[in-house]
Amino acid sequence: MLCALVRGPSTGHKLAMYRSVSELLGPGHDVRRPSAGRGFYQQQQQKPIPVSVPVSVPAQAHRRDLLSLSWAAKTSKPPVRSLHSEHDAMFYSMYAYLSNLPRLHVLGMAVVAYVVYYLIQVVKRPIIACSDGPFKQYLIRKVPTLENKYWPTFWCVESRAQTVLASLLRSKSLPHVNYRREILTLKDGGEVALDWMEEGCEASSPCILILPGLTGESQAEYIKCLVFAAQQAGMRVVVFNNRGLGGIELKTPRLYCAANCEDLCEVVQHVRRSLPEHCKLGATGISMGGLILGNYLARKSDEARSLLSAAKIISVPWDVHKGSASIEKPVINSLLGRHLAGSLCRTLRNHLDIYRDIYQDSDIDIQRILRCTTIKEFDELFTAKQFGYAHVNDYYSDATLHNKLDHISVPLLCLSAADDPFQPLDAIPIKAANQCTHVAIIITARGGHIGFLEGWWPSTKDQYMGRLFQEYFTKALFDEDGEFQHTSNKMHERFLAKQTVALASSSPLLLAKKMESDQLDHKVKLM
Repeated sequence: MLCALVRGPSTGHKLAMYRSVSELLGPGHDVRRPSAGRGFYQQQQQKPIPVSVPVSVPAQAHRRDLLSLSWAAKTSKPPVRSLHSEHDAMFYSMYAYLSNLPRLHVLGMAVVAYVVYYLIQVVKRPIIACSDGPFKQYLIRKVPTLENKYWPTFWCVESRAQTVLASLLRSKSLPHVNYRREILTLKDGGEVALDWMEEGCEASSPCILILPGLTGESQAEYIKCLVFAAQQAGMRVVVFNNRGLGGIELKTPRLYCAANCEDLCEVVQHVRRSLPEHCKLGATGISMGGLILGNYLARKSDEARSLLSAAKIISVPWDVHKGSASIEKPVINSLLGRHLAGSLCRTLRNHLDIYRDIYQDSDIDIQRILRCTTIKEFDELFTAKQFGYAHVNDYYSDATLHNKLDHISVPLLCLSAADDPFQPLDAIPIKAANQCTHVAIIITARGGHIGFLEGWWPSTKDQYMGRLFQEYFTKALFDEDGEFQHTSNKMHERFLAKQTVALASSSPLLLAKKMESDQLDHKVKLM
């Protein structure tokens, strides 16, 4: 009796349990473990339970459960535990069925299931978040990629896989680009590198200014993807390398941040002066470069409209607060964030000589900064303090773009993926874009962060990101029929009308002063 209490159910009781469940499953099934080396359940002869064997309390509980199972199979009113038991029985039955199938059949069933999932859940037409007006109608007519479904690479649909493999594959397939480098000295004495690609371009060819991401520069694989797309269309390109990047030494103790667009203002003005008067200029920002460009378009709305004909941003973190929280989620997201934080630390380490003496007696601990493992930690200890923010959250609020769209007056096309690990879907300003005259956000179901791979083996230069970039700027900047300029003028009329209504509701006095100023400007132009 003592042995039975220690050991639990005896072998006889276990056989009784197997026999009861087998009766429930029906003839031809056995729920015992498969023997070594077999892929199916081996049938064995059942032995009756000895009546004289003493039964422990746990064994009696097992017997009651087995009697309940057997009774449930024979009656129309099952006991309380029957639902759970039926689910278990269905699972055992399915497992036994699949175990008896040849492996090739199981593989075929898995492939068919994945194909169905891919066609239903992965392949989708992109969403166009834009107000019903001239811009949206123009995009639908002139940019055919937006009307077609996006077919991500069949074996690489997961967001983090798209993000990482896109970088690896492009780095292997895209060759080194031979730029013409120009060093631009800024007003405060700092220097930035402008890398020009004008091979095969004519004097009248339009130009696109490209802003790389967080620590990117002109040889980054995603930049080369866009450069080749522009080159195929006959457009010249100039890549703006931020301070301290692209092999340029810092001349002043200042790097860059997503909320500051002072350097970009000077760069845009310089590039515009360097081009022929009749040559149109566009701009593209990727990731953090998109934040800088977007803030420039919103804060310098009138200036940007006078210098730029069109703009595009790719994989921008619309809400920096939510983007920062998303990239720190375990496990894979945090690994990506750790990699980028390491890149920021390396950028700072390359320019330690100019920072060490300046911050020696300040509250900025350079050695601690160099040990940062997250982007937010680096921004809190260095970036926010360098640009005068009291807290990193103040910096992120100032850099955030999703609440500034209604100030933009340059036609802006945005490409975002719903599964971007750097930016959750609920942070994409779809409602705001649906009310803006100059902003259209293209949202694909897949694509990751600057991924957007497609094709069975995505090693070619023609990818979704580059194709959309090429189609949009070809129509907007060449504009052979003048339709884009006409559309832009109509968009601006709606923009001014919307501003007038908003100003009238908030301050009638300011509206009267604005109307007087507009009339004066009109008279000056006539003179």
